[in-house]
Amino acid sequence: MDGLERLQRYLARCGVGSRRACEKLISDGRVSVNGKLVVQLGIKIDPMRDVVAVDGKPVVLQDQCVYIALHKPKGVLTSASDPYGRPVVTDLVTDVPYRVFPVGRLDMDSEGLLLLTNDGELAYRLTHPKYMVPKTYLVTAVGEPSPEALDQLRTGIALEDGITSPAEVRRYSPRRSKLVDASDPGYSHWLVTIHEGRKRQVRRMFDALGHPVKRLVRTRFGSVPLGGLAPGSYRHLSREEVRQLQREVGLTSDR
Repeated sequence: MDGLERLQRYLARCGVGSRRACEKLISDGRVSVNGKLVVQLGIKIDPMRDVVAVDGKPVVLQDQCVYIALHKPKGVLTSASDPYGRPVVTDLVTDVPYRVFPVGRLDMDSEGLLLLTNDGELAYRLTHPKYMVPKTYLVTAVGEPSPEALDQLRTGIALEDGITSPAEVRRYSPRRSKLVDASDPGYSHWLVTIHEGRKRQVRRMFDALGHPVKRLVRTRFGSVPLGGLAPGSYRHLSREEVRQLQREVGLTSDR
């Protein structure tokens, strides 16, 4: 081996973001190698010799991978930073001594399970459509979708960016759940599992049916459940949970 490595992969290994996010950083002209801006994808660097920086700040390999499950509250942005000063998810894990980034997206108005890590390769695979990682959401919708409408969700529904892949949909019985308000008869509750990650996808699917989403809570990402995490709190994944996620996307646990 020549010891060279693609720049976006090196950035991901440094915990800057997923490979796709790192590719965008390069395309946006925010990455330099040995003091020179790089905007072309595919360039290779020597991690032992070259100095890589993002926005002028050098990046280095971190000596430990971190995996976190966070209960993202409503009103918090899924980002590591925000130019407008809005609250971001990394504000909630300030006592973690490593730079971590969110895996995928969860829109500002939505709540629930968000994974954060500095493992760029795992994050890349967890969010790539090729690996079909399931994500489950608890949906509180306005009104009661008809059986025909639910069949549209289960077979694929036409959105402006194409037909969705089939979703799994089943009714959710609130009972004593803290995640829904069962006192208002004007709403229905559903557990929806999808294998895609389009922007605001679940909300747009229900909008297309004429039943807007009042509340959206992600309850599971792959094999990891939200469980009893309170809004704003987080926990580190167990070693077995990390291994299971790796197995789901075809990575060995001895990386």
